[in-house]
Amino acid sequence: MMTALSPQYRDDALAALSGAEVDVLVIGGGVVGAGCALDAVTRGLTVGLVEARDFASGTSSRSSKLIHGGLRYLEMLDFGLVREALRERGLILQRLAPHLARPVRFLYPLKHRGWERLYAGAGVTLYDAMAASQALPHHRHLTRRGALRACPALRKDSLVGALQYYDGQLDDARHTMFLARTAAAYGAHVASRTEVVGFLREGERVTGVRVRDLEHDRTLEIRAQQVINATGVWTDDTQSLVGERGQFHVRASKGIHLVVPRDRIQSSTGLILRTATSVLFVIPWGRHWIVGTTDTDWNLDKAHPAASSKDIDYLLDEVNKVLSTPLERADVQGVYAGLRPLLSGESESTSKLSREHSVGSPVPGLVVVGGGKYTTYRVMARDAVDACVHSLARSVPRCVTDRVPLLGADGYPALWNRRGLLAASSGLHVARVEHLLGRYGSLITEVLDLIAADPDLGRPIEGAEDYLRAEFVYAAAAEGARHLVDVLTRRTRISIETFDRGVVAAPDAAELMGRVLGWTPEQREREVEHYRLRVEAERASQEQQDDETADAARLGAPDVVPVRLGF
Repeated sequence: MMTALSPQYRDDALAALSGAEVDVLVIGGGVVGAGCALDAVTRGLTVGLVEARDFASGTSSRSSKLIHGGLRYLEMLDFGLVREALRERGLILQRLAPHLARPVRFLYPLKHRGWERLYAGAGVTLYDAMAASQALPHHRHLTRRGALRACPALRKDSLVGALQYYDGQLDDARHTMFLARTAAAYGAHVASRTEVVGFLREGERVTGVRVRDLEHDRTLEIRAQQVINATGVWTDDTQSLVGERGQFHVRASKGIHLVVPRDRIQSSTGLILRTATSVLFVIPWGRHWIVGTTDTDWNLDKAHPAASSKDIDYLLDEVNKVLSTPLERADVQGVYAGLRPLLSGESESTSKLSREHSVGSPVPGLVVVGGGKYTTYRVMARDAVDACVHSLARSVPRCVTDRVPLLGADGYPALWNRRGLLAASSGLHVARVEHLLGRYGSLITEVLDLIAADPDLGRPIEGAEDYLRAEFVYAAAAEGARHLVDVLTRRTRISIETFDRGVVAAPDAAELMGRVLGWTPEQREREVEHYRLRVEAERASQEQQDDETADAARLGAPDVVPVRLGF
């Protein structure tokens, strides 16, 4: 069961979708949409999944990379959401994606003596108790000396002590791609760069969609018993194609993150800091730190939310309040901005909008799912497919995705234990094998086979030595990558992990991808030039002082494959 998301697979998937009615068609290739496809197909339903851009190209590649219960929701007394999210965190870490997820340690500095330790300590104690069955260490109370030993970068006058606790993290974009690929392995037909341009109707009922295959500029009709709208911040836009806005509305809240080199902050632990409006994380990320996030209303372009200079300064100002050696703009290697799909409520403050989700059926044949948080994607998908099943005129088994590991999970612990032997047999350093195992799990053997057949693919790519040349061939051949931007921003994280943002690696990457995708020299040059313009536009947007001018600057670079309706 090792379905590769190859170019041929995509053609076959679209042929199958246009040739016969499916039980469930999912619109949206983010984490919830991919989760819906996996949920439905593992219940024995016939399933299709279409995505206008690349898998995880929206919110699902631009999160804080955390799987967590959300300590701040405890303060809001949202115990149900925290309990649910902690259960999902345990499933992802222990069973569903142990190759992609790992525990991460955080330090919460205390600024006040006495009451704050009791108050925060009670919250973290409850957090641990709700996750009692999981194999993460419990929290610890630290003195100021103990906290500074764990994080020497902290200013001595910024804390009187600290709490230490654990959560989880994963590469969101790779996890979402693995969900889509696992759904395909069970028989779902999944296709990226396939834009829904209209709905098929018979009377009041939705009976399918009309899609534009953006790679081959053709229109197809896909018929389905049930259609799931899982388009996140584009939910209202998708609903407008049906002429129905639905029972709930989704607002977009912008969150930005900075990526800085690991040596800029001397610490063996992540940090969680309280700000005036929310919380700020400093998250270990390989040889880097991720610093974020902001929480501001966004009403501009949804495909390419822009980080302004004001956003970047805000994060630097907040984190520098506790650092003995302040971070400067020159330390920032990468910047990324994402949009949270929040259910619209009465509050004007986006940070207070609900992170819980809703499922509705505004017209027969159509199910809409919105809101939620990354960690609870599986619950959202289950509820959406349950709503579809309710309308199917036959008995369908219950959700089983809590017992369905993603591709790469089976055999991962054994291969991790054998990493030294894998290194010896492949000729790679053991640190390189560990990095590959954390990206592919037991599918590492497919990448190593490419290197065995062509040893040149075992060299690092120029300009981004953390990644091997084989990974770019594999991304195009097996992971559904269609364009250079897909690989540099989502299959790898070169776009945020290098000071040049991937411009140096781009020509080499395009040549390697082009071998699989059959690109001409002209196509390779076009991909590289498009990527260069994208980086230039992002850099320009990050010099602007407000959202409007930042958005205008970012839109200076067109999409490599234009999406006609804007979502």
